[in-house]
Amino acid sequence: MSVTPRANVAPLRVALVNDYELVLRGLAQMFRPYRDRITIVELDARMPVSGPVDIALYDPHGRAQREQLVIEELMAQATVGKVVVYGWTSGSEPARPGLRRASPVLSKGLGAQELVDGLERIHRGAPPALTLPRREHRRALAWPGRHEGLTPRESEIIALITQGLTNQAIADLTYLSINSVKSYIRTAYRRMGVTSRSQAVLWGVQHGFEPDHVRIAS
Repeated sequence: MSVTPRANVAPLRVALVNDYELVLRGLAQMFRPYRDRITIVELDARMPVSGPVDIALYDPHGRAQREQLVIEELMAQATVGKVVVYGWTSGSEPARPGLRRASPVLSKGLGAQELVDGLERIHRGAPPALTLPRREHRRALAWPGRHEGLTPRESEIIALITQGLTNQAIADLTYLSINSVKSYIRTAYRRMGVTSRSQAVLWGVQHGFEPDHVRIAS
């Protein structure tokens, strides 16, 4: 992909925030072709942003139960200009309490260029363009269990199971129906080769589903 450089415009300083180093590194890789527009200052897994940054891009993958708390903590940091959520929430879903005070959610269905465009618009104080998600962009992204065949949604649900959440709690946090959660669990279990929740938890621990605690400066 060729990217046209922009003259006399400083790149946005961005911190990537999530619980998993694997997820953070995948996001950072996705932004590589846009280094004239986005500078990834740091990757933070369960660490405060040392900053200063224009935007903290927060991916709630695997940490839905902490979503509101994490957003509030990021918004309270003097080193963070704005908070942007990179998640599944769309206009058709109910507003999550933690998202009401945050910048608009940018969907994981957007391409990398659309994501960069959205970050720049939010930084300027404009709403992101109303571009509908077209597809999941998986080439650069990474998530726990990807190499074992789990989809991003299945990975997120297995992460929550590994952390001890019930099906109903997962449904409440992800704004999925209980039947959808059960369906994701069934397909994930088949891919994982497990048949019980205890086996799934053990599998999750063995395959990188326990949260990390690290800051990576770029």
